[in-house]
Amino acid sequence: MNDTIALGAFDYVTFFGYFMALSVIGYLAGRKKQDDSSGYFLAGRSLPWYVVGSSYIAANISTEHFIGMIGAAMIYGICVATPEWSSIIAFSFLIWIFIPFLLSANVFTAPEFLEKRFNSTMRFFFAAVTVIANVVAFLAPVIYGGGLALERTIGLNGLLGLDEAAIAAGNQIDWGLYFGIGIIGFAAGMWAIWGGLKSVAWMDVLTIGVMVVGGLTVTLLGLNHLAGDGSIIDGFRVMVERNRGESGLWAEAINRLQPQITPGETDYNRLSVIQPLTHETTPWTHWVLSFFYIGLWYTVINQFMIQRVLAAKDMYHARMGITFAGFLKLLLPFIVVVPGLIYFAMRPDILLAGDTIDSIRPEADKTYVNLIRDLVPMGVKGLLLAALFGAIQSTVSAVLNSTSTVLTLDFYKRYLRPEVSEHDTVSLGRWITAGLLVFSILFGIWISTLQASLFVYIQVLFTFFAPPFSAVFLLGTLWRRINGPGATVTVIAGLLLGIAVKAWVGTGNAPDWLVPYANQGVLNWAFCMICCTVVSLMTAPPPPEQITDDLTFNWRKMNIGGSLGRGWQSVTLWWSLSVVLMIAFIIIFGVVL
Repeated sequence: MNDTIALGAFDYVTFFGYFMALSVIGYLAGRKKQDDSSGYFLAGRSLPWYVVGSSYIAANISTEHFIGMIGAAMIYGICVATPEWSSIIAFSFLIWIFIPFLLSANVFTAPEFLEKRFNSTMRFFFAAVTVIANVVAFLAPVIYGGGLALERTIGLNGLLGLDEAAIAAGNQIDWGLYFGIGIIGFAAGMWAIWGGLKSVAWMDVLTIGVMVVGGLTVTLLGLNHLAGDGSIIDGFRVMVERNRGESGLWAEAINRLQPQITPGETDYNRLSVIQPLTHETTPWTHWVLSFFYIGLWYTVINQFMIQRVLAAKDMYHARMGITFAGFLKLLLPFIVVVPGLIYFAMRPDILLAGDTIDSIRPEADKTYVNLIRDLVPMGVKGLLLAALFGAIQSTVSAVLNSTSTVLTLDFYKRYLRPEVSEHDTVSLGRWITAGLLVFSILFGIWISTLQASLFVYIQVLFTFFAPPFSAVFLLGTLWRRINGPGATVTVIAGLLLGIAVKAWVGTGNAPDWLVPYANQGVLNWAFCMICCTVVSLMTAPPPPEQITDDLTFNWRKMNIGGSLGRGWQSVTLWWSLSVVLMIAFIIIFGVVL
């Protein structure tokens, strides 16, 4: 079947109209920027809560979700929603503990904080890992996924006069895909270069609106298709019944893949977020420990996410922004997970087309595009494609800006030209952003040669980079006895352990419980916690300037209960509601269904 989506005149108007509106916002926001580091890299610390929350989530949503996560949901079921719903746990720590702490430190970047708390080696090491992780785990795969979606939806190979059969057989270069990767990269990076974080953040407000409306449209149309002549509720019932896999091709597909998804188990529940320890992607340990081994790194010290918090007007706007982001996270699975369940209910035969999960993934990753092609009426498709490419644009812009921040402030200004002027710092930031963009496009082309799920590829890299830094940051902020040598040794040892464990698993001799990459992350984090404690206790205590109240928790002086608002503007009220909703989803998709 041809993957290309047929578009009407109104679809093109909607699609390109979105990008024109985005460009106007990016230009106007960037035009008002201050020509200094704070203005370019932190939007002059002026973002209101709705921009903080929108930009935080827009930076997070990408092809990993619309392509990779929906494809993973097609294969694994609702458990793919676990990383999104469990984010409320991480956000709770961020709102109540880490936002007051980080804002009091008054830093531009996470590496800058680590230097103040530990030593310059930690700053250099974390900055280097941040740049590598941003390019390898964020920029390149997102740009590749965007190019892949563009090529499939518009049919760039056909427009270029290329033979699809020859490309599929490996006899011709997939120039359409490479061209799509280039278009996505440059279109997404333009405003990040021009206006810095202020342009990027304000553009994200529009992007989030389009993604929510467009994404929910696909879900509702899919449920309506399953319902036949019935209601949306009837469609939901059909989806649930078929995902239970009690008969027909649905049962055959689940039973065939179960030994690969949960080795050692006898059955598989696609409608539960609580999965066995051996589950390939999301064992139950993710709910219990995910904040500690990955969430702390991703939500608190991951530069391209926390940069939005550091750019907030004040503590209230930072806290309410993350609270708003929590509600968007709760909504997200209905946009980027449920469509996978719907498509499984429609096409279980796809999971029977190959002998292994790896052989099925390429077709599963087409789920969102296929749903648009098969279910969405002409005139609405343009909006849904805008939602997809808006997700790509926002993530690329966010990561480009944050990576440029780290390279400019943590490398160039820190080690090469400490006396560089503010004007030259911003100019250099723009040039670095442009260079990163070109390199990421080339790396994205290389990723296109791999046969891997985008969702799995990115999650595996997260569990490699995150545990050592999560352990060091947590111990270093809670316990003043932790020192620079302990942190440095731990990070090096943790990364080496990650490589060793992955090599062991690759031999096929590792126990089943260690095969899931989430469990590898837990093991690495636990090792790093012990290593950092032991090495710190065996070496000299840190000097007084590294354990001040701005660098380690002083619970008596922290503003945990301040800047919370009152009435309907209360952070406490809305945060509490988000926690209740998370628990409700766990009960529904962990016990009831």
